[in-house]
Amino acid sequence: MISNLTSRRSFAGRLASLFTGVGAVSLLSNSTPVAAQAPSGVQKLDYEGKTAGNGFITPLVIHNGTIYIAGQGAHSHDSSDFPMDIDTHTKRVMENVKTLVERGGGTMDSILQLTVYLADIDFYEGMNNVFKTYFPNGGPARTTVAVAALPGKSLVEINCIAAVVKK
Repeated sequence: MISNLTSRRSFAGRLASLFTGVGAVSLLSNSTPVAAQAPSGVQKLDYEGKTAGNGFITPLVIHNGTIYIAGQGAHSHDSSDFPMDIDTHTKRVMENVKTLVERGGGTMDSILQLTVYLADIDFYEGMNNVFKTYFPNGGPARTTVAVAALPGKSLVEINCIAAVVKK
C-alpha cells in the first residue's frame, strides 16, 4: 500500500507541475497566446493626431503614459522650398516635434529625451541657438551626432520620448 501511495503522490506532483505556469493555461484555454496578441493600450497616430493607417513609419506612438516621436526632418510635413540654413531647418523640426508631443498629450517640458542628427557637425552651434528657445526651463537629456546625410535634404532630424501630462 505504501508503494501505491508513493507512486500516486509522485504522479500527482508531476501532474501538478505540468499544469503550473502560463504554458498550461494556454494549453487549457482556447484563447490566443498572450505573445501573439496585439499590445493593449498602444496608440499609433499620424501627424494630425488621428489613428494611423498601416504605413511604414508611424510619427506618434503612445504607450503606458509615454510618447514616442519618430525622427522629424525639416521636410517631414512641408515639401515647400525654404532656405537651406540650420536655423530655418531646426525651427521647422522643433515645430514638428512640438506639434506631435502636444497631440500626444505632452508639453515641451515633458520631453524626457531627444536624439539629434546633424548633416554636418558645424551646424551644432546654430542648432543649439534655436534649441534653447524651445526649452526656456531647461532641456531634456539629449544626444547629438553628425551623420553623412539625412532624408529629404534636411540639415537636422530629431526624434524624442516624452511623458503624457494631459489627456
